[in-house]
Amino acid sequence: MYDLAHIRNIGISAHIDAGKTTLTERILFYTQRIHAMHEVRGKDGVGATMDSMDLEKERGITIQSAATYCQWKGSRINIIDTPGHVDFTIEVERALRVLDGALLVLCGVAGVQSQTITVNRQMHRYHVPRIAFINKCDRMGADPLRVAQRIKEKLGLNAVPLQIPIGEQADFSGVVDLISMKALYFDGPNGETIRQDPIPDDIAQQAQKYREEMLDAASMYSDELLEAVLEDTPSEEMIQSAIRKGVLKLELVPVLMGTAYRNKGIQPLLDALALYLPAPDEVPNSYTNLDTNESVSVDVATDDRLLAYAFKLEDGRYGQLTYLRIYQGHIAKGQTLVNQRTTDKVRVGRLARMHANEMEDITEAQAGDIVVLFGIDCHSGDTFTDGTFRATMSSMHVPEPVIRLSVTPSDQKSKMAMSRALQRFSKEDPTFRAHVDQESGETVIAGMGELHLDVYIERMRREYGVQVAVGQPQVAYREAVTRMAPFNYLHKKQTGGSGQFGKIEGFLEPTSEATDFVFENRVRGGNVPTEYIPSVEKGFRAMLARGMIIGFPVTNMKVVLEDGKAHSVDSSDNAFQAAARGAFRQAYPKASPQILEPVMKVGVEGPNEFQGAILRTLMSRRGVIIGTTEDAGFSNVEAEVPLSQMFGYSTELRSATQGKAEFTMEFARYSVVPKDVADELKKKYADRVKDLTVD
Repeated sequence: MYDLAHIRNIGISAHIDAGKTTLTERILFYTQRIHAMHEVRGKDGVGATMDSMDLEKERGITIQSAATYCQWKGSRINIIDTPGHVDFTIEVERALRVLDGALLVLCGVAGVQSQTITVNRQMHRYHVPRIAFINKCDRMGADPLRVAQRIKEKLGLNAVPLQIPIGEQADFSGVVDLISMKALYFDGPNGETIRQDPIPDDIAQQAQKYREEMLDAASMYSDELLEAVLEDTPSEEMIQSAIRKGVLKLELVPVLMGTAYRNKGIQPLLDALALYLPAPDEVPNSYTNLDTNESVSVDVATDDRLLAYAFKLEDGRYGQLTYLRIYQGHIAKGQTLVNQRTTDKVRVGRLARMHANEMEDITEAQAGDIVVLFGIDCHSGDTFTDGTFRATMSSMHVPEPVIRLSVTPSDQKSKMAMSRALQRFSKEDPTFRAHVDQESGETVIAGMGELHLDVYIERMRREYGVQVAVGQPQVAYREAVTRMAPFNYLHKKQTGGSGQFGKIEGFLEPTSEATDFVFENRVRGGNVPTEYIPSVEKGFRAMLARGMIIGFPVTNMKVVLEDGKAHSVDSSDNAFQAAARGAFRQAYPKASPQILEPVMKVGVEGPNEFQGAILRTLMSRRGVIIGTTEDAGFSNVEAEVPLSQMFGYSTELRSATQGKAEFTMEFARYSVVPKDVADELKKKYADRVKDLTVD
């Protein structure tokens, strides 16, 4: 068992190809968790430790966040390596939900990229203190100090370099530590031997300048340091203590630099992670007491009341693994836990820590730990206690899927296997959805992008032996009303015996609130009995799933119920639900409904010479250019483009830029489709309905 002050729970996040997984591999090597380093796309066929899935090794990308832990100078560091592709953004969300600190990795050449902005926004959402590490300082065009400045300008962070580079680009040989004012070099075959020398004369003046800036920033958080700076007697401990205070207040971001691939700068980064990022008891967390409905602060020191949060499920070779973050108390093998969502009791049969895809059994774990349980049936986001109190922790932010595909199994055997695969994937990944289309009978899967769904289809083939035919990508359109429309509807049915009777009056209108549906009851005098008001709301909600223009869900609608009538014998729950459905069909066409399409924020980066070609590819797809910047020979173009126009874009971009540009895409908002597109969508829907009717 560890002293809480020496536990660090950190996540490593960055843009695609900034070097997160390579950096994690070095951290594991220097902390002696592994004894040989392998590359993400290594020629030896082994691949990086944290990319254990075959697809990850082949594509050279991280798909699933992987957990491990290591020890460094008396501290235990739990690490989660997260994906860079925005298609797998839920992996970053759920990691940041349970982590106490984060390491933001940036490329020394490209600097702040589109996905860097996204993960930084996610860190803001969960109030996660962070350290920045500028990687790839040895590459052509690298300028880590310029990147540090861009962190300030583009991310709005108070980025303070604690190091400056020795040598530029290919001549990068080490760093100057601005706290100790020593030059650090990394000798030995794997950079394991740190050599401290005096600062080279040619950068001594530059080092002094950056040290003064660092001291100015740090002294804002310590009066003791401020006095010592004025007297020119600051000690290393004073500086480190002040920096830590700034980091914990989310007001200061230390910046370190190096090159993971060349094994330089990793050990000082490990020192910084242990020194500056918070321990579990230094991060405020709360839960809702289900008995009193009050928000209660988590007390990490409480050892007799267990509180744990399941943030990730994984169905691997060991069966279902449930990743738990323990916030209060401790878990021991053989203990009974209570799932607060289902009230089911579960016994801890096997308790382990994960090292990538390897399990290491333990007998107990304490507050602040990240562990896995084996064979427990639960959902991502469930809260567990020891049964002495009822509580739930807030869930993570789950973005809505924006792209859909129909999948058809080749035979009956594949159909059964596909059903098992879709059940498993939906349980593991909240952004992956699967359902059967009621009209066409097709199985439809939905996710965050083409790559996201492509990976799951490939996993179905490999892990379940499912052969599927994949339909054309479908965009997750929405329908929305644009003006107020009244309804006055009577549902009356008499078929012998008790009949059905329900009358409702009111109106529906667009709502400006950020929600799909708002229901307001303004009935006075009891004309609609209180027990039937929820039935009316339920009836309207049932109609939201399929609009009447193109059959897509209706969003941003408000229903106001003003009056109605009931019958002492014939009125019922079903009657008022039917009345609501009829009222929707009556009023919806009068409310001038329109079609909304998902618009994506697209960031494209490539050499300056291809900027014109990049702009043409975006504008030809109904893209609106938001801005362009040029940095170190690279152009960064930001645009908003309808998702329907982005299919096949990667192929076009590669051919237009000789394969030298890359792009990222994330959901921005819903926007009204142009009239010609709306007319085409309406025609396709009418034809489909006609075909199904004929069949």
